[in-house]
Amino acid sequence: MTSPSSALPLQKTARDLLDDFEKVRARSLDLIDPLSDADATVQSMEDASPAKWHMGHTTWFFETLILCSYDEDYTVFNERFAFLFNSYYEQLGPRQPRPQRGMLTRPTLDDVIAYRRHVDTCMKAFLTKGIPDNRTAELIELGLHHEMQHQELLLTDILHLFAQNPLKPAYRPSEPLVLTNNPPPQADWCNFEGGIMKMGHEGETFAFDCETPAHDQIIRPFKLSSHPVTNGEWIQFMEAGGYENPLHWLSDGWTTVQQEAWHAPLYWQQEGEVWWHMTLRGYQPVDLEAPVSQISYFEADAYARWAGKRLPTEFEWEYAATELGMDGNFADGNRLRPKRASQNDADLQQMYGDVWEWTSSPYVSYPGFKPAEGAVSEYNGKFMSGQFVLKGGACTTPKEQMRPTYRNFFYPHQRWQFSGLRLAEDL
Repeated sequence: MTSPSSALPLQKTARDLLDDFEKVRARSLDLIDPLSDADATVQSMEDASPAKWHMGHTTWFFETLILCSYDEDYTVFNERFAFLFNSYYEQLGPRQPRPQRGMLTRPTLDDVIAYRRHVDTCMKAFLTKGIPDNRTAELIELGLHHEMQHQELLLTDILHLFAQNPLKPAYRPSEPLVLTNNPPPQADWCNFEGGIMKMGHEGETFAFDCETPAHDQIIRPFKLSSHPVTNGEWIQFMEAGGYENPLHWLSDGWTTVQQEAWHAPLYWQQEGEVWWHMTLRGYQPVDLEAPVSQISYFEADAYARWAGKRLPTEFEWEYAATELGMDGNFADGNRLRPKRASQNDADLQQMYGDVWEWTSSPYVSYPGFKPAEGAVSEYNGKFMSGQFVLKGGACTTPKEQMRPTYRNFFYPHQRWQFSGLRLAEDL
């Protein structure tokens, strides 16, 4: 995030930050409410983390970067927790190896909640006294957006964990899909003239450092599909032999398909003529008109090639979405799964919420990029290698975190997130 001079007025008061802090921290507790200690401890794969670890790590962030740095009266809850809950901050010491986070049967979930209560009490007291300077306020706001990222990861990690269980447990009460009699959305094309456009974040509102600086970008004329690719359209790709034809795939993608025996999106299983999949509300039939999700960059790119189209660049996506409203199917609505488009017209639909949309853009720095100062310099910049940008948020993303410039990023083989695609074409 940017680091304005301490001489500038604070963008948020201590009262604002306290209100935001209480809201974000309460939501995390709500997210783990359905989980047992065992649910919160198990790690289903190296890319995922236990829910208990997410709760401890987001607490460690506030303890280490705020309280230990700026509150002289603060007493550390447990010195050993720094090793357990540091993620990747080399400047802040050694840590539990990521693949072994699921080995932490102790502390218990109750112990981690007690840790959160201790830090929350001290953070609230700290904020009640006021904020020393802009730098402290920025770090607190960064911590809140960091926790929102982990709220989304907690949900997708729990889904991956529950999908490994033959009992197919539901994270939230299993509710049947609410289907309407509306005609299915017909994808149309929206044209954009392009030009030299200002891309990236500017101004004093919050953004991660990787969204900056704002810079001029040449965008050539293009068109964008009015809707994300749906499950029904994806089945057509599957039935046409999409997973069996190497001509659709990047070389690394084809290797991955063969090694992992991919034949459908993650969590899909066919029973008779019907495709089912695991959701946060249990085992459900696939909604053919909802956006496809849990697909990798490799799969998204292969579908686009099969369709004779391409993925949009992140700048095309941002240009198209900048003037749109931010309404969408986000985590706040508690649906926790993508839904079909509500309108059937040629305008852009579902740009925000439902599924993250893969772009063809590698996750690299913008011209003039400078990482944030201090330990948080490791937050984004050091991951700018081998990953691709996704835009728009998903049904598991907190709405208040989203903006047109937000850059999510994953490796091209990863697909346990709510990731989908929208087609683009040169105009």
